[in-house]
Amino acid sequence: MSYAFHPTILREYDIRGIIGETLSPADALHLGKAFGTRVRRNGGSVVAVGRDGRLSSPDLAKALIEGLVSTGCTVRDIGMGPTPMLYYAAKVRDADGGIMVTGSHNPPDHNGFKMVFANKPFFGDDIRALGPQVAAGDFETGTGAVDADPIADEYTARLVQDYDGEKPLSVVWDCGNGAAGRIVPDLVAKLPGRHEVLYPDVDGTFPNHHPDPTEPHTLVDLQARVKAVGADVGIAFDGDGDRLGVVDGLGRILWGDQILVILAEDLLNHRPGAKIIADVKASKVFFDEVARLGGTPLMGRTGHSLVKTMMAETGAPLAGEMSGHIFFADHWYGFDDGLYAAVRLLGIVARWTDQSLAQRRDLLPQMVNTPELRFACAEERKFQVVAEVKDRLAKQGAKVNDVDGVRVDTEDGWWLLRASNTQAVLVARCESLNEAGLERLKGQLQQQLRQSGLHLD
Repeated sequence: MSYAFHPTILREYDIRGIIGETLSPADALHLGKAFGTRVRRNGGSVVAVGRDGRLSSPDLAKALIEGLVSTGCTVRDIGMGPTPMLYYAAKVRDADGGIMVTGSHNPPDHNGFKMVFANKPFFGDDIRALGPQVAAGDFETGTGAVDADPIADEYTARLVQDYDGEKPLSVVWDCGNGAAGRIVPDLVAKLPGRHEVLYPDVDGTFPNHHPDPTEPHTLVDLQARVKAVGADVGIAFDGDGDRLGVVDGLGRILWGDQILVILAEDLLNHRPGAKIIADVKASKVFFDEVARLGGTPLMGRTGHSLVKTMMAETGAPLAGEMSGHIFFADHWYGFDDGLYAAVRLLGIVARWTDQSLAQRRDLLPQMVNTPELRFACAEERKFQVVAEVKDRLAKQGAKVNDVDGVRVDTEDGWWLLRASNTQAVLVARCESLNEAGLERLKGQLQQQLRQSGLHLD
């Protein structure tokens, strides 16, 4: 019998929709049938399934599992926890695929699915192909099974295994009522030092603040508590725990590229010359610092699936995005895991004998930049605008990196314009050594947009 997904939910990196409007348990059921069919036809039969703490996640997971089982797959149900716990389960249990029911950092009435297939990210054309497959009712049938696989304790113990600090720290953790709260209380009980955990109760209404550490207003409680108790570090997570935010002992935010520089410096001590990937939105400071430290910095496209694919292709042991996705293939498994990144970062800080995280932050070159600017642009127009800008810049002889949109280098610094792969928006960012240079960069960006009929304030 024919079925159709809402046309908006099949995204570049995952499936996402609004419960009761564009996403329902019926979608989860048909996703299970389609994905299970892909697994069976690829010679596999085992799929790991997990879910976050959203109110709609249990019903979606139940329907998803029903669909998978109907194709003859065996489901390993790991229960509720962060997305990286699902990635971990898929790796260590040698599953043929994995699906996480999660709305990530989106509003409470949103939800969706992140997927891995045959040990690789499942994204782009693979996700888009699910629509025609479901519409055609092209499913395998069989008698599957469901095995409970409560892996949380094993995952937590594995996280702790790579902690290598040498002195106790004072740390404040903010779970934001997200799925990381399933792990963090047990994790900190196994770590040395003094730890305080904010909002660990998993609550899909997110009653205290929205769990998205890229938004500074979500870190206010963490910053205040770090300063109040004199903590060394503050750690925050997004709704499904695959991203982290960090504040230093003075309550100042470290952005994704700054966190990555500190992690890279330590990694390069035992892997000199290693390739380290940052996405196109990262500061010039990252690329300069990694090169200065003896590493090989690489600029990649934005998107967690794209970063993981690039890591596999280049053999890079570490990568990160401005959004706080940090990927370790050094002692870890190559996927983005906010909890694991936190453990590695704390180990580094706890081995420093002559500086604090705040002091290390102050040693980084200081730039002035805009936040990530996002503004509406029609889906059918956004990529055209970037192409028009690129064409004009080429005619002007500008210095352009087009790995993901256009990143333009000038004497003042750089500016970026790219089309979002998940929303009908254009994304821009500018960075310079000083305010005057930043204004000139913003002017260049505005001029290009005006020539394409758009206006950015």
